[in-house]
Amino acid sequence: MSARHFASFAGKCALSSPGWYRSGVTLDDALQGFLTHLTAERRASENTVAAYGTDLKGLVAFVREQGRGKDDVAAIDVYTLRGWLGQLARTLASSSVARKVAAVRTWMRWLRRRGVLKVSPAEELATPKVRRPLPTFLSVDAAKEVVETPGTTTPKGLRDRAILELLYGGGLRVSELTGLDLQTIDLSSAFVRVLGKGNKERVVPMGGPSVKAVRAYLEVRGTFAHPRTGALDPRALLLSPRGTRLTRRDVLALVQKYGALGAGRADLHPHALRHTCATHMLDGGADLRAIQEMLGHASLSTTQRYTHVSMEHVLKVYDAAHPHARAKRF
Repeated sequence: MSARHFASFAGKCALSSPGWYRSGVTLDDALQGFLTHLTAERRASENTVAAYGTDLKGLVAFVREQGRGKDDVAAIDVYTLRGWLGQLARTLASSSVARKVAAVRTWMRWLRRRGVLKVSPAEELATPKVRRPLPTFLSVDAAKEVVETPGTTTPKGLRDRAILELLYGGGLRVSELTGLDLQTIDLSSAFVRVLGKGNKERVVPMGGPSVKAVRAYLEVRGTFAHPRTGALDPRALLLSPRGTRLTRRDVLALVQKYGALGAGRADLHPHALRHTCATHMLDGGADLRAIQEMLGHASLSTTQRYTHVSMEHVLKVYDAAHPHARAKRF
């Protein structure tokens, strides 16, 4: 099979069958094949595929700018990769560089399994040491102020109250929140079915305030129809004033708005309410496994970060309130 014929074939089958490669797979074919694999076989989310695409397209552009070898993915060696990462390290944080290392490793491992590469030069790369910051969270009083800031006398206020209750009460990711449909909410049983990362569905319980807020919003949901056309998304739970599904950007803007009004935190992010939910559950005695299942964490180590947050909070309270806190701790 000629290199040209294989490149055409690879674009159609997304390099999905091991053993087809002999030589000459272009950078574009190798990249597109991998992204198709993520979408069709791994069922990765759009955000995940977009992140891999951005990182790897940067590498492809670097390889072409440097003029290293032909337009063949097999021409990429460890020196090329180190040169690319060295350039990135001048402007990016170590966490961002580490993510790109992980992306290129995953790509090249896939290419090796498909027979496109004999060995993966990315395995020789060292991962930058990243100090993972502790999650940002609000105190119980501050969270209450933020959630209760929206007025409940207007449809928009009722919608925003429901959004904040779901983010804080259910610990939802913003993408999970905006993806909710009417059929995923069961107010009588007080739970919501959420489609999380990797298209994994989980059931999240709803507290009394969340159920009350969502029920009140549903009574006025019809007022969000497009003012001119009357169009109204028949499936989406949360709507914009144009009758369309609310976007992540919309949610980010309203959380920042109410964060500033309720807690003096104009930098508040929807994910901080998720962190706040987990931290308050842990402080209230919830089991780590239960929190892991509710938040949809694939690894317990991710959930365990909240134990450090809680301990840091305890130490701050101790330092502020206990007279022995003035003595140096060893």
